[in-house]
Amino acid sequence: MNTKDWKILLVDDEHEFITTLAERLELRGINARVVFDGESALLAVAQDEPHVMVLDVLMPGIKGLEVLERVKRSNPQVQVLLLTGHGSTRDGIEGMRLGAFDYMMKPLNIDTLIEKMESAIDYAGKAASLGQ
Repeated sequence: MNTKDWKILLVDDEHEFITTLAERLELRGINARVVFDGESALLAVAQDEPHVMVLDVLMPGIKGLEVLERVKRSNPQVQVLLLTGHGSTRDGIEGMRLGAFDYMMKPLNIDTLIEKMESAIDYAGKAASLGQ
């Protein structure tokens, strides 16, 4: 799938961080929708199911792991990459147990993020072709 066809949802309450990330992805030909909280993320998934959601773990309101659980129940084919910025892998590991595709620590390496998004999309395509 061409990167221009990817549906990416970025979710983080750090406005400057996530809008800058979206701009950096756009410079590489990847368009991403940006939302700033868990409630908006759930609405965005319901409105226009993304291929990949890049989701911050620690946000006010609905926390990232709860968003992950709810998305995996309602839209299991959405691949979720968790972000954690607090030097702890505990939330990332818990997220993997709950169905996240992978997790990354902030600050992000943009090329690594793109590679993980591509892997998640490839994985979802293979799972869909197997009827999973």
